[in-house]
Amino acid sequence: MKLWLSTPIRVAVLLVIFLGSSATLCIAGSVPPIAQLPVLTMDGGRRLELMAEFSSEQDFASSRSFWKKAFDFVAGRSPLAHLDRPYGITCDSHGRVIVTDPGSMTVHIFDLEKKRYSRIEHGKGMSFLAPVDVAVDAGDNIYITDAQTGRIFVFDADCKFRRFIGGLSKSEGFFKRPTGIAIDKVAGEIYVTDTLRDKIFVLDLNGKILREFGERGTGQGQFNFPTEIVLHGSELYVVDAMNFRVQIFAKDGRFISEFGHQGGELGSLFRPKGLSIDSEGNIYLADAALEIVQVFAKDGALLYSFGGTGTAPGQMQLPAGVWIDPKDRVFVVDSFNQRIQMYQFTSAARAARGQK
Repeated sequence: MKLWLSTPIRVAVLLVIFLGSSATLCIAGSVPPIAQLPVLTMDGGRRLELMAEFSSEQDFASSRSFWKKAFDFVAGRSPLAHLDRPYGITCDSHGRVIVTDPGSMTVHIFDLEKKRYSRIEHGKGMSFLAPVDVAVDAGDNIYITDAQTGRIFVFDADCKFRRFIGGLSKSEGFFKRPTGIAIDKVAGEIYVTDTLRDKIFVLDLNGKILREFGERGTGQGQFNFPTEIVLHGSELYVVDAMNFRVQIFAKDGRFISEFGHQGGELGSLFRPKGLSIDSEGNIYLADAALEIVQVFAKDGALLYSFGGTGTAPGQMQLPAGVWIDPKDRVFVVDSFNQRIQMYQFTSAARAARGQK
């Protein structure tokens, strides 16, 4: 059964889809690594192991200089930043983990290799209001969709503001509700879901619209609240949230296939959120209502799931974004628990070589 809503109600539900409950759970910043590691073993030597979690600048507190601490004190900033209501996630070529946080109107950057933390709070003359998703291009420039300002903020790899995409005026953005974003690093093209328009826009890196596809409906290539979008090889994966499915397209917008149906049991979708794909082509899809991550084959067959409601390591509350890096590290935004959980997936090929 598909769920249809009038426009005013659709706007109200959209806030719940992205921002969830307005309540927050205050927990101390956790310190990686995890003492007891949940491990999921599968056939062919495959395994998924929880490696670490992080939630705040506290996890990298040694990186803060005396002058940084002094400046924050004089400026009245909180001594240590922490995740409030994190949502979107990606990694750049240096392995920095970039997390959007509409709760604190901030984008957090965790450098796992150098043990450093930094954050972005605004562009030129404009602060974030609802940063939802994030992607990087071939030069590690950072592109952030802001659902409330209706535009994309662009920063360079050093977090210096470069430009806006989609700004019609200081108070108005071109997009009605930009949410998911993906970048073709070879072609230099940006894919953006405009949730209120039920449409996908394709732009060049300067923001010129090249093409668009999609409309409201339940048919192939139609959408009802499209949110997350992921580019994997030559194919686009779109979370069609209120049609409770994932649609797969060619980069030119041609429909290829779909999977998913509404329900509250394993294998179904109820509040689908972030999506990412591992080295074997398996599709990881977070579900905020089921509070798990389900892993599907491309044809929609459920392979396995992990998570479950709770605050313990490996458990989740309102999971949102998912990102898998080239090393098959799986990052899950555990939003209500205000943390990022990092897993290591071992593929059958790596297992055969004796690697984890």
